[in-house]
Parts: sequence; structure tokens; C-alpha cells
Amino acid sequence: MANLKSLAKDTAIYGFSSIIGRFLNYLLVPLYTAKISAASGGYGVITNIYAYTALLLVVLTYGMETTFFRYANKTDQDPQKVYSTTLSLVGLSSLLFIAMVFVFLQPICDFMGYSEHPSYVWVMAITVAIDAFQAIPFAYLRYKKRPIKFAAFKLLFIALNIILNLVYYLFLGGHDVGYAFYINLVCTGTITFCFWRELKDGFFAGGKLLDMPLAKKMLSYSWPILILGIAGILNQTAGYIIFPYVYKNSDAHTQLGIFGAASKIAMIMSMITQAFRYAYEPFVFGKARDKDNKETYARAMKFFIIFTLLAFLVVMGYMDVLRHIIGRDYWVGLEVVPIVMAGGIMTGVYFNLSFWYKLIDKTIWGAYFSGIGCAVIIGINVIFVPQYGYIACAWAGFLGNATAMVLSYIVGQRKYPIDYTLYNTDEITIIIKFLDLIEECYLTRVELTEFKSAYKAFKSVVRAKSEENTLYREFKEITGYDGYQAVKEMKNEKPKIKL
Repeated sequence: MANLKSLAKDTAIYGFSSIIGRFLNYLLVPLYTAKISAASGGYGVITNIYAYTALLLVVLTYGMETTFFRYANKTDQDPQKVYSTTLSLVGLSSLLFIAMVFVFLQPICDFMGYSEHPSYVWVMAITVAIDAFQAIPFAYLRYKKRPIKFAAFKLLFIALNIILNLVYYLFLGGHDVGYAFYINLVCTGTITFCFWRELKDGFFAGGKLLDMPLAKKMLSYSWPILILGIAGILNQTAGYIIFPYVYKNSDAHTQLGIFGAASKIAMIMSMITQAFRYAYEPFVFGKARDKDNKETYARAMKFFIIFTLLAFLVVMGYMDVLRHIIGRDYWVGLEVVPIVMAGGIMTGVYFNLSFWYKLIDKTIWGAYFSGIGCAVIIGINVIFVPQYGYIACAWAGFLGNATAMVLSYIVGQRKYPIDYTLYNTDEITIIIKFLDLIEECYLTRVELTEFKSAYKAFKSVVRAKSEENTLYREFKEITGYDGYQAVKEMKNEKPKIKL
């Protein structure tokens, strides 16, 4: 339980930086969609470019984050040597990437459809290369269990990005899409200088910068993760990349912009998944030698599913409010939100399931599962986007992620069996309904009889007081709402409960 408390604490801190950061970054969505009309296709360009950026970030980190955690936690390895080697590998490959982009800049621009705007491409290339390099010192902070410093750097980037965008698009009245990319480059470069201490530890702490025998072992471990990562990110971005190539009409970037803007509302699911991942990855590898590790993984999965399903219900229930995040001329695309969110749940569950092959050093399985899921996504996009437009992109993501999730579960139960049946589907539904009522107690009023009935059903599932308290604690850390206080108010026997 102490380990889960530590996981919950770190998740809360990482979640704060991720959720608050994403929320603040959402300020850019209404800004862009207000200053850049849907018809112009400008937001479609932003969506397309950032999809390429996300894919390239995975390529340029090539699984070295996960590899770093794996080798840094090995008893026969020096963590500092692992860090220096990882930092050197990613740094060299990032420099090589930048050089190659500038050598072949025009052909790349022609292929992407930005022949008249080469700056979009080279600015993107430099930015993503720096981001890839930064991923390693960020991973080092996670390894050192420095979530506050991690969160501070993430929030600094977001704050600086928002301020500069507001200055240009709002106060100066700018409309040039390219400035969104220039600003991102400035912010990314600024954060790099904040890592001077971590870079000093990596490059100047003594010893070899690059241990070749260790590097070979790490690369051997990481290449399946690279394939896994490529397939995984394509599961999220393939539609945004493929759409302009396969959509038959001339308004491809307009339609892509609508889809991209609407999908932003669904990104709360990726916030939760990312926050959980930042804390869960070092936690899992650190827990690998414990006897009760499988039970812990099962409990973590249980909590993840409960709270992601609750988040889904909250977003759907407040769609009338959340739709104002994007401009009115983008509202036509809101039909994709539940589909994209459901796909995000699949992604999160798949991530939780994926640790069985990482723990047994058989990462090739992840490449198989994600590769198959990716093939499903690409196939559906190529076949159905020309006829059905961006709605096919949404369904492609859902079905591709579901495929990878199911395959990972089936094979994982044979190779590294974990009992995930702590709660069945009906029991999870009962828990979510009760937690949803707790939230309603804070937002509106709940009838006492309704609350009592839900609490009785809840207690029929969660019988142990310790388990109940754990759920309350996790729920409060994520939402800010106190379940214990709601139950305490219930005992006052007032007709309605209001906190």
C-alpha cells in the first residue's frame, strides 16, 4: 500500500503539470480557432505539422527513455554511466537529423506539401530535435524522483509559449500560422538552458560520455521499443498525417482543422494517461523485484480504469460547456469527441498491459501488437477517409488501439499472467456511479435517497474500509472532491446533500 501511495503522490504531481499544462495550452486552441478561420485551413496546417512532430519525436528518442529506466535500475549497471551514454546517443542522433533535414530540405517540403513554406519544415525539425534531446534529462529527473522540478520546467515552457502566442495573435493582431512554430522553437530552446545541472551531470561528471558496449546493449533493447513507439504514435497521429494525401476534396486542410480542433476536447484522456505513465514507468521497474508486484499492477490497472471512465462521463456531461474551447465554426466536428476519448481509454489500458513484455525483456511483442494496431488504423484511413472524411479517422484510431489492447492482454496472460479481475464490469460501473454522485454533491445537489442507494451499492462492492478510503484518497487527488465528507454529510439525514 505504501508503494501505491508513493505512486499516487507522484502521479498527482506529474498530473498537475500535465493537466494544468494541457489546460493552459488549451488557451491556444480558442486563440488559434478564433484568429484562424476553419475555412482558411490554417489550423489544419498546425494539426498536420504537429502530427509529423509527434512522430519524429518518437523516432529521435528511439525508446531510450524506457531503456534508460531499465538499465539504470539494473543491479549490475552504474546509473550515471547509463545516463551519460543515453544522453550522448540521443544528442548525436538529434544533430545528425538536423543536418539531414537541411541537406534535403526542398524535397522534404515538396513531399509534405509545403513547397512555398520551407520555414515550417526546418523550424519543426530543429524544435523536435531539441525536444528529443530534452527527453533524456526529463527522464533523469523522473529517475531521481524530482517530480516538482519536472513539473516546474514543463509549466515554464507552457507559460512562455502562451505568453508569446498571446502577444503575437491577440495583442499584435497577427494571423500568420508560421509564428506558432517559431514561438515553439524559442520556448523549447529556452528550456534547454534550464537543464544545465542535469547536462553537467551527464557530460561532465567524469568517465566516458559514451560506453560502447553498454550502448550496444541498450540499442538492442530499445529498437523494438522504437517500432512499438512508432506504431503507438501512428495510432494517435496517422489520421492527421494521412488525411491530406487521401482526402479527395480540395478543402483537406479545412476538414483536418475541424477534426484536429474537436479532438482537442477529447485530449483530457491523454492527460490522465500521460500523468499516470510518468509516475508508473519508474515505479514498475523499481517494483519488479518485489513478491507482490503482480497484485500491485492489477490494483493500479483497476484505479486507472475507474478514473478514466469517470473522466469520460464528465466530459460527455459537460460538452455544452467544453465546446467553447474551440471556435464556433469548428463545432461541426464535435461528433468525434466520444470516439476519440474511448480510443484514449484503450491506449491507456494498453500502456498498463504493456509492462509484462518490458519486464521479461521481450519488447518485440510490443512491436507486434502496436504494428498490427497501426496497420488497422492506416488501412481504415486509406479505405474510408475518401468517402467518410474525418469521422473515419476517429473510428480508425479507436479500432486500432482496441486491437493492440486485446492482443496484449491475450498474449500477456500466457507469458506473464496477472489477475485483473479485482472488479468486474458491473462493479466498476457501480463505483463510477457513486464517485460521480460525490462530484455532483459539490457542483449541485443530490437527493439523499439517491445518494444512500448508490452508497449501499458501492459498499456491496467495496466492503473493506481501507479500500474505500483508498478510493476516496485517489479520487480527491485527481478531482479535488472529498468522498469522505460526502458520506459524512449523508449521515446528517438532510433531504439533499450539498457540499
